[in-house]
Amino acid sequence: MCKIIRSKRRTVSVEISSELEVIVRAPLSMKQKDIDKFLDHHRGWIEKHIALREKRLANRPPEPDEYEIADLKRRARDVLPGKVAYFSALMGVEPKGIKITSAKKRLGSCSSENGICFSYRVMMYPEPIIDYVVIHELAHIKEHNHSARFYDIVRKYCPDYKDIERRIKW
Repeated sequence: MCKIIRSKRRTVSVEISSELEVIVRAPLSMKQKDIDKFLDHHRGWIEKHIALREKRLANRPPEPDEYEIADLKRRARDVLPGKVAYFSALMGVEPKGIKITSAKKRLGSCSSENGICFSYRVMMYPEPIIDYVVIHELAHIKEHNHSARFYDIVRKYCPDYKDIERRIKW
C-alpha cells in the first residue's frame, strides 16, 4: 500500500511507517508517472526497509493489557529509583528527578535540565536491558548527545551496550 502526500516541497522522499505503509512525500506539481518512476527506482530500498521494520515489529514485546500496565507501572516505581540511585553514584551524576511515563516509542529520555523519564514499558525487558536504559539516560547528564564521548561513558558502565541496543531496536 502506498500513500502519497503532496505539499509545497521541492523534493520527493519515501518512508516506511510503523504500520508498514509506504509513504511518498512529493511536490504538488510532480506527475504521477514521475512518482511511479521514483518508486520503481527505490524498490530495493523499500523492500529492504519493510523487511527490517517487520523484523523489529516481530521482536517488540506484545502490547500489555490494563492489568499488566498497572503492574508494570508499579514495578517501574519500585525498581527504577533504586537503579538510578545505584548507577548515579557509580557514574558520579545527579539527575534532577525521575518520572515514569507511558511513552511508546522510547524507553527513556533525559531533559536538558537533567530530568530522567522512563516508560513503564522498560519493565517488559530483562534486567540487563533495564540497566542499560538507566545507564544510557544517566550518561546524557554528562553528554547531552550521542557522540563518541557519550558512548565512551556508556561503554564504561555497560561494555556490551551494542548487543543490547540491537536487541531493543524497534
